[in-house]
Parts: sequence; C-alpha cells; structure tokens
Amino acid sequence: MSGLGSWVARRLLLGCVQTVAVVLLVFGLTEALPGDAAVALAGDQPDPARIAALREAMELDRPAHERFADWAAGLPRGDLGHSLASGRPVSSYLSGAFGPSLLLAALTVVPLVPLGVGLGVLAARFEDRWVDRLVSAVTLGVYAVPEFALGVLLVTVFALRLDWLPPTAVGYGTDLLGHPAALVLPVLVLLARPVCSLSRLVRAGMIDALASPYVAQARRYGIPDARVRYAHALPNAVAPAAQQLARTVDWLLCGVIVVEALFVIPGLGTVLMDAVAERDVPVVQGLAVVFGVVTVVLNLGADLVAHRFAPRTEVAA
Repeated sequence: MSGLGSWVARRLLLGCVQTVAVVLLVFGLTEALPGDAAVALAGDQPDPARIAALREAMELDRPAHERFADWAAGLPRGDLGHSLASGRPVSSYLSGAFGPSLLLAALTVVPLVPLGVGLGVLAARFEDRWVDRLVSAVTLGVYAVPEFALGVLLVTVFALRLDWLPPTAVGYGTDLLGHPAALVLPVLVLLARPVCSLSRLVRAGMIDALASPYVAQARRYGIPDARVRYAHALPNAVAPAAQQLARTVDWLLCGVIVVEALFVIPGLGTVLMDAVAERDVPVVQGLAVVFGVVTVVLNLGADLVAHRFAPRTEVAA
C-alpha cells in the first residue's frame, strides 16, 4: 500500500475509534442524567406504577450494558434503533431532519468560499493599507457577535421593523426550498462568522506565501505578477483554509442548534434538543454516530484537498 493509502487507512481507523468513543461517552452521560424517557413521558404528575410500566415496555429496566450492546449490534446493518418516545426508527427521524440542515449548510457554503477567499485575497493584496484595515476590522467585529445576538438583530430589523422577511420558518415544515424568503436570515447568521474566520486565514496564508522564497524566485524568472499571485501563492494560502472549511461544514450540519431553535427550523439540531429533553437515548446515540461519521469524512477530505493544493507537505507517517 502506498504512503498516502496507508495514511488514509489509519485516518479512517482512527475516525472509527473516535466515533465509538463519542457514542460511549454520549450513552454514559445520558444514563447519568436524572430521570429517563419513562419519567419524561409520565408528565408533571407521574404515577410510580405508570413509570414502572413504561420502563418495562421500553426495556429500560434492563441493565445499561445489555441495552447498549443490543443497540451497537445493529449498527453494522445500519440499524440505529427505535425512538423510546414514539417507537419510530431513529433513521426516519434523521432522514426527515437531515434535509433542512443539509439545505442550510449548502446555501451557506456556496457563497462562503468565494466571499471568504475573495476578502482574504483582497486584504492581502492591500496589506497594511486602508482596504486591509477595513476588511480586518469588519471581519473581527462581526466574528465577535454571537449567532443568537446577530439573529435577534436581523429579525428585529428586517422582519419586525421593515417587514421584508419572515421572522421564522413556522408553518413551512421541511419544504424550506419552496419558501426561500424564510432561508435568508438563517443563512446570513450562519454565514457571518465562517466568512470572517476563512477570510482571515486566507489573508494570513497569502501574506506568508507572497513572502516565501519560491514566489520571489518566480518573480525573478519574470512570471507575471497575477500568475504568481493566483497560480502559485493562492493554492498554498488555500491549503490551511481547507481544514477550516471542513470544520465549518461539520459545524453547519452538526451544530446549528442555536440557529435552528431561533428560526424554528426542523433540522438535526431541533431533533437533538427534543431527544435530550425526552431522554430519548437511541435518537441521541444515532445523532452521535451520524455526527461522528460526518466529522471523520469531512476532515479526511479536507486533509486530502490540502495535500493536493500543497504537495510539498508530506503526509505524516
């Protein structure tokens, strides 16, 4: 097996180990929470006899290690178990919620790359001049604003005062693509901080690349400045930003709980919040598996892209 192939195999194996560790940790923390799904379903005035019957029906009276072993045995078949609250397969929960989260992530990533790279290149092109200072000041200021605060501000201005956009996605269900106006504010909130971090990374990478010996040598050979900047310096500046982009996509798919809750979007974040509130352990575990696999695949892809853009970087043995 080649060096790159063995490295990919080791990364995949490490990703599997990390995913298993995350699932074990999630299961342990969920078991440590006070109450369980039976208590959550029993209501505000629980009847001990009803709680006992619910625990028996859900098989929560079995030892924790047995329940975990039975659930883990179904993973190789793609069986993520069944919800304790509704009895539905966990996969049906995830398939229904994955669409809105994936749509938000895709609509955010499409403008993210050109905006982030473009602002970074622009700031580096005018290093230490007013353009660079303006871009740096704006990106730093926007990055410092939390998502919920920015979301509340945008809703107040564009939905409540100007009445240009709907404040939430209530009433649209999962058919968000059929109501694009409801996606504008969530995408703006999701786009704000990643654009800032990506542009600052590209700026720093471009400045380092333009000051490197190989760029100076290319200029001595008489290569046009535009070609030096965009064909030689930019790929090396984008390489470290690839990992940041992977982390951003991972965050968009797996961690947009605040944005989905603020705009009432029925995505993976909403499913996770509901599952934790109901102590629905199989749903939480299923989400942990999905999040772990997505993280491993995205980071592996980002490392391969970075290696492609900067082939001088050796793959660690």
